[in-house]
Amino acid sequence: MSADVLLVSLGTTAGWRGADEQLAAAIARAGARVEVAAAGPVPRVRTFALTDLVQARACRAAALRGIAAHDPHGVIYSSATAALLAPRPGAIWFDSPALDNRPGRHGIWQRQVEPRRMAAAKLLLPMSAGSLSPLPARVRAATPAVVLPVPVEPTRPADADAAPPGTTPAPADAAAAPARDVAALAYAADPVKKGLDRILAAWATVRRPGETLLIAGQSGPLGDGAEGTGLLAPAEYRALLRRARVFVAAPLREDHGIAQLEALADGCRLVTTPAAGAYPALELARALEPRYVSEELGSALRAALDDAQSAGDDAYAVRAAELLAPYRRASFDAAVRERVLPLLLGG
Repeated sequence: MSADVLLVSLGTTAGWRGADEQLAAAIARAGARVEVAAAGPVPRVRTFALTDLVQARACRAAALRGIAAHDPHGVIYSSATAALLAPRPGAIWFDSPALDNRPGRHGIWQRQVEPRRMAAAKLLLPMSAGSLSPLPARVRAATPAVVLPVPVEPTRPADADAAPPGTTPAPADAAAAPARDVAALAYAADPVKKGLDRILAAWATVRRPGETLLIAGQSGPLGDGAEGTGLLAPAEYRALLRRARVFVAAPLREDHGIAQLEALADGCRLVTTPAAGAYPALELARALEPRYVSEELGSALRAALDDAQSAGDDAYAVRAAELLAPYRRASFDAAVRERVLPLLLGG
């Protein structure tokens, strides 16, 4: 039996693998048959240009295998890189195009190929409006687009689902009120890209006795009151978000920023420096509290820590939940069912 959709998954990071799982599940919930063609592990090479070539070739091979095995009606390439050497046109789901995040020699061939692939695509699926804007006007005019952000849901402790006898269970999407015993949390699996040095420098200037900063993705002591958690499973990481009062970020650039969106979903105050890239959470952070967005990271961090300590009724978290409505799974499913599949499959 032919598949309705073949999802070509590069999956080089945990974030992308999780995103692909969510997209495949949404397609299935919409009633379409979906198959995933995973590129699998690829060798590490020295430059961005070679990295993208190796990854694009692996995706092309995976797509060819998937097309031969499943004869799909439509193909979705997950990431701009996955589509660079695509064997047939389809939809392209991407956070940032090479035109934006591969300057100079890093994108010497990608910036030439990418516009042609996107103009020939059946459908563009940018994760935010900022993901689409770097593309030339002729490409945006040639191909329909549906903004499709990775869905972000609030989480809850595993034992929160079991209501005591005689009580009414909480709604499925209501997170149990956490004990916010961690002052601040950051994610820095790539310490250079995520600005770990700036985060630690800011923390050293504003930390007060008894306050702790945890750094997910790093290990061991990182300075006074700063400690790495190591690499965490998704459930463990989200449990830390539920305990943190503030999430702090200082990226050099941010193609999307799923960690910041997850932090807002789980009730953290978001402190961040401005950054290049699509970075949809930056706009949300400014709307929620402009004082928390600053190149003066220390003062922004101190303001958020003090606000979190003194706040009783946390209007910040309530407002964040409202702003995150377009990123919830219900919105994602509706977009896949009502817009993506009809445009991709032509019916």
